[in-house]
Amino acid sequence: MDALCTYDKVKNEVQTLYRSRLQTQILLSLNEDKQTLSQIRGITGSTSQAIIPLIKKLENDQLIAKKKQDYYLTPLGKVVASNIADSIMTIGVVDRHKCFWSNHYLEGIPTSLLNEIGCLYNSKLISDTNTEIFNVYNNYLRILNEADHVFGVSSIMSTGHADVLSERVCEGIPVELIVTSDVAEQLRQEPYVEKINALDGYTNFKLMVADENIRVGVTVTDKCLSLGLYKKDGVTYDTTTDLFSFDQMAVKWGERLFNYYRNRAKPF
Repeated sequence: MDALCTYDKVKNEVQTLYRSRLQTQILLSLNEDKQTLSQIRGITGSTSQAIIPLIKKLENDQLIAKKKQDYYLTPLGKVVASNIADSIMTIGVVDRHKCFWSNHYLEGIPTSLLNEIGCLYNSKLISDTNTEIFNVYNNYLRILNEADHVFGVSSIMSTGHADVLSERVCEGIPVELIVTSDVAEQLRQEPYVEKINALDGYTNFKLMVADENIRVGVTVTDKCLSLGLYKKDGVTYDTTTDLFSFDQMAVKWGERLFNYYRNRAKPF
């Protein structure tokens, strides 16, 4: 309710800020780096005649300042511009992958990281098809085989996944895996227990257990993020669709998600 009450007080300012395409573009361009008037013209595709009055307004609002020929954001301007950028990226990723988000269970992602899904804008949905029924799995194997380290959170397991992870450990690649207590019980039985025992002594392998019902699947390497979700019912993991990204912003987001669960896990 606080946001609603605040909106009533500042709605004119908010509407003015977002209604002006050019003003928003100026702030976003300066959020990337300092810019000259000529550079702002090139970025926005607008004339100096159109830009200068808005620059003056933003200067009066103490959001931007000028040093020699360069315009830059003030500390206050950085706060405003970065929040505008976050809002735009969030809307962008929701719109780009709307079916993925709307058809899956999102509660497995902590709220703090859901608020940052704009980091996943440069991602691609990979799905199984009638002609490529192992499309997701094959892409998953590819990123594992190309990785210099592997961090994973999983509430499901298969012998195929276990085999490729074991191979990577034996090759000397650091692998950290967090599983649910249900999966941990499976790993204590054949055929998994033999594979686990074979990795005893490998210091580059860490297996941890989260004592909670994890409802998300994430694999993050030094190069790529793979994000899988449960179906809308929150009961069945969707193995047919994953969100993949080689963008470092997405990879860093995946690391934060992994660390969230690692901080809540204990050794196997």
